[in-house]
Amino acid sequence: MKRCHLAYLACGAALVSAGVGAVPAAATHQTLVVRPGESIQKAVDAARAGDTVLVLPGTYHESVLISTDRVTLRGVGARTVVKPAAVKTGKDANGCAKDGSGICVLGTKKKNVEGVTVADLTVTGFTHAGVFGMATDRMTVRHVHAVGNDTWGIAQERSTRGVFRENVAERNGDAGIFLANTIKEEAGAYDAGRTLVEHNRLSDNRIGVTVRRLRNVNVQYNGIRGNCAGVFVVGDENTPKAGHLTVARNRVLENNKSCPKTQRLAALQGSGIVLTGVEQTRVTGNYVRGNAGKSPFSGGIVLFRSMVGATGDNNRVDGNTLSANAPADLVNTDTGKGNSFTRNSCRASKPAGLC
Repeated sequence: MKRCHLAYLACGAALVSAGVGAVPAAATHQTLVVRPGESIQKAVDAARAGDTVLVLPGTYHESVLISTDRVTLRGVGARTVVKPAAVKTGKDANGCAKDGSGICVLGTKKKNVEGVTVADLTVTGFTHAGVFGMATDRMTVRHVHAVGNDTWGIAQERSTRGVFRENVAERNGDAGIFLANTIKEEAGAYDAGRTLVEHNRLSDNRIGVTVRRLRNVNVQYNGIRGNCAGVFVVGDENTPKAGHLTVARNRVLENNKSCPKTQRLAALQGSGIVLTGVEQTRVTGNYVRGNAGKSPFSGGIVLFRSMVGATGDNNRVDGNTLSANAPADLVNTDTGKGNSFTRNSCRASKPAGLC
């Protein structure tokens, strides 16, 4: 591991020789360079607020835990690969390794960790999540390839103002991107502070994007294809209710994998965008094509009463373009109040008259 003061030309030259353009920064902000065979975690532990840990191309067998504000963990692209350790985690393993995740950004119950960025690397083969954040504020995950993790590609819980941009999440066992209030207890929806999910490519997962028990999230401009379900927005009977969300201008195509039922959810196949048990959510400007199946959630854009009986209310589905979805382009089996379908371009709906 090498610590570089970016203000010095010698360090800048070293970074350029490694194929990385150095940008001058305040003298107190440093870059710690990690080479193959060295420990990413040791560099992260040595980093102070505002520092960057730069991981050069290679495969690194470890889990990395970040709990310092404003640290950037950055690779140099898909050739920087983080995989599980080759041996079982011991008693001295960090909490991220014990959880089975690759890169974790963790605050505490009393204080969020702020302004951490994870970027420009591949994370693969973990039993839990590739990248996992909890109790974070303004966590950014960008240009990350999260591939072949057993549960989630990229996940965040109990956090605010997250940004998930231009990532690739493929072949993950559950969601490519998973956002939630908490998965360990019953609780009302959490205000995610305009968390943003945009320009990601999500394919061959169980679900492309799951937003669970949250408020104030935008999911937009994503390419979502070949999952069992494209976008799943989930609420329930807890208060405050999930909702006040936007799903806009995504391309949601042929999400026709077949996934068996789980303890919480029926079998999935052919679901484009599903809203269940949420309120005041707008689904607008999406292109939804070729999502077909025989699941209760199948169809292009589906409003479905939640599995615990909570209704969806005052949701707005407008200005979407839909075709070749089955059993219909628009499906409403919810009994909630105030849901509207306007200005959508589609051929078939269930019940009739929504197009």
